[in-house]
Amino acid sequence: MKGEDRIDWFMFGIAAALALFGALMVYSASAMFSLKESESASQFTYFYKQGAFTLIGLAAMFAVSRIDYRFYQKWWVVLGIVLVTVILLGAVFAFPPINGARRWIRYAGFSFQPSELAKLALPIFLAYWLTLKEEVVGDIKETVIPCLLGLGLLGGMVFAEKDLGTTMVLCAIFAAVYFSAGARLAHIGIVGAALFLVGVVAIVIAPWRVERVMAFLDPYKYADDEGYQVVQSLYAIGSGGVFGEGFAQGKQKLFYLPYPYSDFIFSVVGEELGLVGTLAVVVAFGLLLWRGARAAVMAPDRFGMLLGIGIITGIIVQALFNISVVTSMVPAKGIPLPFISYGGSSVVVTLIGVGILLSISRFSVGEHYDAERSAGRVSRRRKRMP
Repeated sequence: MKGEDRIDWFMFGIAAALALFGALMVYSASAMFSLKESESASQFTYFYKQGAFTLIGLAAMFAVSRIDYRFYQKWWVVLGIVLVTVILLGAVFAFPPINGARRWIRYAGFSFQPSELAKLALPIFLAYWLTLKEEVVGDIKETVIPCLLGLGLLGGMVFAEKDLGTTMVLCAIFAAVYFSAGARLAHIGIVGAALFLVGVVAIVIAPWRVERVMAFLDPYKYADDEGYQVVQSLYAIGSGGVFGEGFAQGKQKLFYLPYPYSDFIFSVVGEELGLVGTLAVVVAFGLLLWRGARAAVMAPDRFGMLLGIGIITGIIVQALFNISVVTSMVPAKGIPLPFISYGGSSVVVTLIGVGILLSISRFSVGEHYDAERSAGRVSRRRKRMP
């Protein structure tokens, strides 16, 4: 079988399992909440929506995996993706804010969060540009400034929506891709210090962010206001013990933990499935990181390597941020757990990202090597390769 006809079913299975598991946890976390919203509502309302988007995302993941990833290297494709993302990011300001933030496009019961697209648009742009300028990666004018402009445009618009969590994910994608492209350490250090300074200023000038930092330092002191959700999250995880209270048996989601099916769904996993369930989720993300990084490192060209690194970095860093917030390891910020938190935009776009990784893996040097070896056509020189 030709390498490009292959698909990494292991990576496909991990992503599908996480997404399907997420739909089940959304049901558990939202059933009673849905009934409280309306007397005519069903306990399956959120589950049906999440399940439908999960199925759409799985179909999209498979379809995208069959598209040659080098399609995204065409200049007009890169330009189109970035332009569409920028237009949609700007469109959110035409809609009323929700909880003080403008992150969604809402129309006729449909909602979409454009910042999810930015997590794909940025690595596609960076991979394209750093491949195009491969010979002058260390040049400030040719690579550093254009890449920073791309980050500034997408990240700046996301930040203006009051979405610091996603902005940090975009910065992590930038750092990983730019470092992998062979950037000078001095440039990375300067850019990192500048981004850190911008982050500190963003916290200081926003009173609610300062309050979140204070609540992070001593959550129980602020348990009645800014630290409330984190404290209830810790209670939920702690009460789960090793094996948990049982699926759909959690109590914190019923009376104490606000919107448990969204950013704090990992707390519900901890309470209902215990340490075993939370570790299983962490291990699943670890396996996804392994397969995604493997696909990137074994990509046959520079563009595939950089694109794969950018996409898998975005998924894993976002997961780490979410889990860290839920366990009070970092200050609270609104960012969903990939595949698992409620939200059609998040699950569909994340699965599409995995689809691109699957496409890269189809052309992996390692896959070609395995096929040749199984057919007995590997030369002595190839056998000595690591």
